[in-house]
Amino acid sequence: MKSCIFGHSKIATTMTDSASSVNSIQLKSLDGAGIIDFKALKGKKILIVNTASECGYTYQYEGLQKLATDKKDKLVIIGCPCNQFGGQEPGDTSEIRQFCTSKFSVSFPLSEKLDVKGSNQHALYKWLTQKSENGVLDADVLWNFNKFLLDEEGRMMAYFPSKVKPDDAELLKLIDK
Repeated sequence: MKSCIFGHSKIATTMTDSASSVNSIQLKSLDGAGIIDFKALKGKKILIVNTASECGYTYQYEGLQKLATDKKDKLVIIGCPCNQFGGQEPGDTSEIRQFCTSKFSVSFPLSEKLDVKGSNQHALYKWLTQKSENGVLDADVLWNFNKFLLDEEGRMMAYFPSKVKPDDAELLKLIDK
């Protein structure tokens, strides 16, 4: 398995059939009543983004929604609200939903608020950030709006840090690949 680093992005240049998949991980939806089923997303790429409502990168919700709309036949975006960086996602479930829909018309799935690092790190982010779990790369989530791109089988393709916008040429190229 090889990966290339572009700026601070990490992109897998080769995939192996043995690379593990995100499909066995359970992720509760924002309202806590449902489950985001990764197996049901097979056949589409998945972009997972840790989000926050009061961050300098919050404007990226607009680009993420545009991307979700423009690429709906080949991509699903999943927003994962997180309050670990500067307390920038302090709201409860209804406040997060209200903010995302009223300010940015977000229609892509949002998960429950979760930890992306530390001792309470959600299993999804353990898989996303550890090569020993995903078989492709290690990544540190250092702030809000980090992006992880998975292929149509739920395997890791690439990691992009916060500063990489949803309309970034390299990200779009990988989505269209």
